[in-house]
Order: sequence, then structure tokens, then C-alpha cells
Amino acid sequence: MRLDFHKNHWLLLGVILFGFVALSAVIAISPAVWVQNNSEPLPGAQPLTDAEFAGLKVYLSEGCVYCHTQQVRPLEMDSAYGRPSVPGDYAYLNAIGPFSPNAPAVLGSQRTGPDLTTVGQRQGSEVWQLMHLYNPRSVVPDSVMPSFPWMFEVVDAAGPNDTVVPVQGEHAPDEGVVVARQKAHDLVAYLLSLKQVPLEVPQ
Repeated sequence: MRLDFHKNHWLLLGVILFGFVALSAVIAISPAVWVQNNSEPLPGAQPLTDAEFAGLKVYLSEGCVYCHTQQVRPLEMDSAYGRPSVPGDYAYLNAIGPFSPNAPAVLGSQRTGPDLTTVGQRQGSEVWQLMHLYNPRSVVPDSVMPSFPWMFEVVDAAGPNDTVVPVQGEHAPDEGVVVARQKAHDLVAYLLSLKQVPLEVPQ
């Protein structure tokens, strides 16, 4: 077999394919695996509770990652969202395992909405979060976020264990009251868990 890329197209394709796989392993896969396996949770960080983990799955399944990031860059414009993110911020997500929702999935790439790294600290009200999910315009008039009404139910009267979402005016249903379903509770539990622990800098 002649080593002539101009005439042996299978050889050319094989070299290109091998080069692509090798470069991907060296510059993308290996560093990511190393970081994932060598990141320790920051002091004071807590693993997700069952409700928060259920909320993480809702967060991913509802596509929140398409409009929100969870990565604070070391840029002045990101300072409102907290300190720059470090691998230890995601250590507990990595520990969940490769076949479960983990850190790369929540990092996101678009900021159609604000970064959520510290949303549990910036907006820690469960009621506000529920109102925001039911209809974002009820708390942020200019919001472009879609509503998630399927996470709620309109009932004639709330039961003793129901959580009423106090939407008012044009955002309220014509009759009855809005109560949160379990998916809304789980998602809010996850959102409220999004906080940064202080980063200790060695002296």
C-alpha cells in the first residue's frame, strides 16, 4: 500500500480520524477526567439532599441549562454573581457519577437569563421562586423567561398541606388559587441550594 494521501483516500481518512480522536483525548477528555477525579469539595460545602437532587433532575429536564449558566468567570462583569468559580464548587456534582446529572451539564453556555451560581443567596425566598416559576412577569415585569404552569395546579380551595402561590392581578387565575406541585417544590429546593461557600486563600 502506497503512503500517498492524494491517491489513497482511506489512508487520508484514517489519519484524520486517528488525529481527531488523539487530539480530543489529549486536550479535552483527559484534562476533564483529571479535574473531575481530583476535585475535592470546598470546606463548608454540602452534598445535595434528596429533594435538591430531584430538583437538579427537573432543572435539566426542563431545559434551564439552555438559558442559565452556573459558572462565574474571573471578569468584572461577572462580579455580581459571586467570586470566580473553581473546580471544588462542582465536586459534589461530579461525585454523583458519570451516568447522572453532573457538573458539565449545569455549567451552561448562554446567559439569556442571569447566572444562577449564587441564586440561593441573591434570591432566597421560596415564595418568590415559586411565583417566578409560575409566571416570571409576576415578579420581574420585563422578564423574557417562559412560564412553567404545568408545575402548578389551580384548585378551588387549598388543602392543609398545599403551598399557595400568591400571584395577584392579571397573573392570577380567574377563579381558585394556585398551588405548587412536587416538581416545583423540588426545583425550588435545588435553586435555593445554589450558594457559594467562601474560598479560603492560603496566606
